[in-house]
Amino acid sequence: MTTPIEPGRKTVPIRWRDLDGFNHVNNAVYLNYLEEGRDAWLANALGEGITQLTEFVVRHVSIDFISALTQEDGAALVKVEVESVGNSSITLRETVHASSDDRLCASARGVLVHTNVEHTESRPLPADLKLRLEASIAN
Repeated sequence: MTTPIEPGRKTVPIRWRDLDGFNHVNNAVYLNYLEEGRDAWLANALGEGITQLTEFVVRHVSIDFISALTQEDGAALVKVEVESVGNSSITLRETVHASSDDRLCASARGVLVHTNVEHTESRPLPADLKLRLEASIAN
């Protein structure tokens, strides 16, 4: 039986520099929060010896903004789970929540592609990783 990869959770502190003129987290900063959550999830998903973190590139991200994050929320909680798996790609469902009350602040989809070292061509996912990812698909 293949062991599924657990959904990821990463807490990212809200820094003063993240805020815009309205004292909300700037919309562009959400990409940084998602990246931190995605990188932590991927490092955990890969484990040791499966493949390199640097063999994956982000090919697509879309974000729906739902509720503003502010400094008073303290931190953003990024949650990552597998939505689907292709031959060389992984589609992730990613959300950003306020750590203060778990309020949903943004919902995103990200697509990672497994590539060659030069990042010029996609490569098939390693078979064992693909099986683990497929066993992890969220409902």
